[in-house]
Amino acid sequence: MPLFNLTDLMARLGRDDRLLGIDPGSKTIGLALSDVRRTLATPYAAIRRRKLRDTAPEIAAIARKEGARGLVVGLPLDMDGRLGPAAQAARDWAGDLSEAVGLPAAMWDERLSSAAANRFLISEADVSHAKRAASVDRLAAAFILQSALDAAARRDEEDPDAGP
Repeated sequence: MPLFNLTDLMARLGRDDRLLGIDPGSKTIGLALSDVRRTLATPYAAIRRRKLRDTAPEIAAIARKEGARGLVVGLPLDMDGRLGPAAQAARDWAGDLSEAVGLPAAMWDERLSSAAANRFLISEADVSHAKRAASVDRLAAAFILQSALDAAARRDEEDPDAGP
């Protein structure tokens, strides 16, 4: 399945379809879930990253269970906004994941999402380092997904006829 831009992904979704946000880390994959109105992202889970053939069924099962009909995958752009090797690897992985789970996917800028998650856990939640490591990936996925949801809402406000 090809990767879509966010606008096209949102247009493919039904009225109450949810999105699954994904922060594809090197060791752990953070997951977040949107509400059915696609206005709020909530941290969901963190799963251990393994070979795609082992990880994809786990992600597909979560998507089915929660009614997610699309994926928003973090895109690790360089700080200057360019696509570097990490971004290309993430795009390849997202395309393969989309195909393996049978759901459309869009990439979304994840720059500083892990830093924002860590900063939140330290300053707002006063979470210890050990507990922070367990939470940062799913919280980073929620930051990525929330950013995409906010951008889609802004687009809809600017052009109400643009999408669902």
